[in-house]
Amino acid sequence: METVTRKRFTREDYHRLGDLGFFAPDERVELIRGDIVNQARRTPQHCFYTHQLLESLIFRLHRRVCLRVHEPIILSHNSEPEPDIVLARLRKDDYLESHPQPQDIILVIEISDSTLERDRDIKLPLYAESNISNYWILNIRVPLRGSPWDRILEVYSEPYHNQSNGEYNYRNKRIILANESVTLPQFPEVALDLESIFV
Repeated sequence: METVTRKRFTREDYHRLGDLGFFAPDERVELIRGDIVNQARRTPQHCFYTHQLLESLIFRLHRRVCLRVHEPIILSHNSEPEPDIVLARLRKDDYLESHPQPQDIILVIEISDSTLERDRDIKLPLYAESNISNYWILNIRVPLRGSPWDRILEVYSEPYHNQSNGEYNYRNKRIILANESVTLPQFPEVALDLESIFV
């Protein structure tokens, strides 16, 4: 019986495929642990909450951080995801020379509806392994007959590596309800009111 070997791509391979036109112009993919993964279709709901959150962050953090939306970040030689929103430190070159790397990143935010399991089970350990200090999941998946008040923000901090099983995860997980507020990492004076997001 013939053994099938799974091809794992490096970032260099991934970029070469893009340069060669391997991906369709409107095809949305990202590189996760050597796998080229199709990104989920952005629903109107997903776009709405991305816009709501982005507007609120711009208002509160204008010119204090670099806000990036659906743009790549470099995590390793074989991972280049494209999170929904990234807060990165200001850099002199404005990231002209390279995409943000872990040392540049203050906060990664994924807005999750159909992608909730992927954002928790695949991206969370990837971000923890890359020492991303703060990871948020804006959970907009609403149960059948649910209301906007069912939506929550999952706040993860303090990445760790469990030596016994090789697992990467976050020590702290907090649930912020839709009628509560949350302080932004590295900006303790800046609070984000979720009620203004979850309209």
